[in-house]
Amino acid sequence: MRQVTTKSGFCLELEEERLNNMELLDALADLDGGDGTALSTVMRLLLSKEQKKALYDHLRTPGGTVPIDAVTETLKEIFESCQPAKN
Repeated sequence: MRQVTTKSGFCLELEEERLNNMELLDALADLDGGDGTALSTVMRLLLSKEQKKALYDHLRTPGGTVPIDAVTETLKEIFESCQPAKN
């Protein structure tokens, strides 16, 4: 289990099993290849339904929308925090 806290203060625990998932890697490759719809797949594979809802609520604007760029930036932070520390 990995504890993650983003710069905006969102906290979550990630199961190692969710990170060590070939389907997640495939979805990330699709996203990196320009398929923006793969972002939804990445979210589904990485976070539980409860975590995804909590993240969306955390990022929700006063107008009620969840900005795609905020979700993308938060995912980058989550993955960066899961990287082993460099010496």
